[in-house]
Amino acid sequence: MSLQANVIMLGVKDVDRAKKFYAEGLGGKVGQAFPGFARINLGEGSSQLVLYTWDAVAADAGVSAEGSGFRGFSLHHLTDSREAVDEVMQAAVAAGGAVVSEAAAAEWGGYSGYFSDPDGYLWKVATEA
Repeated sequence: MSLQANVIMLGVKDVDRAKKFYAEGLGGKVGQAFPGFARINLGEGSSQLVLYTWDAVAADAGVSAEGSGFRGFSLHHLTDSREAVDEVMQAAVAAGGAVVSEAAAAEWGGYSGYFSDPDGYLWKVATEA
């Protein structure tokens, strides 16, 4: 058996806001939507993204919903060019996200930056070019 991440579930404060960010703002396709739940298809070859209310995710896992700060987790989107990195970063901001770290040349030779979605989840956008 090999471990696969077929679905990434994010606990969010406002499912409708998060759905708008990922679908309308960043081009995902809504696969399912119910009150307090949405499944977003991110594109060919990508895991699906499930948006579920924060408290419901905590309850599902059997843990406290209290918590803030860095979650020790980030999602990564790899592109083919520096221009594509900049385009994704701009789209995220236009959709309601925030730049956490401006895209810049990286010490490992590539080009990358970080943005956060409206719930504070970190996304790294990078290229090796």
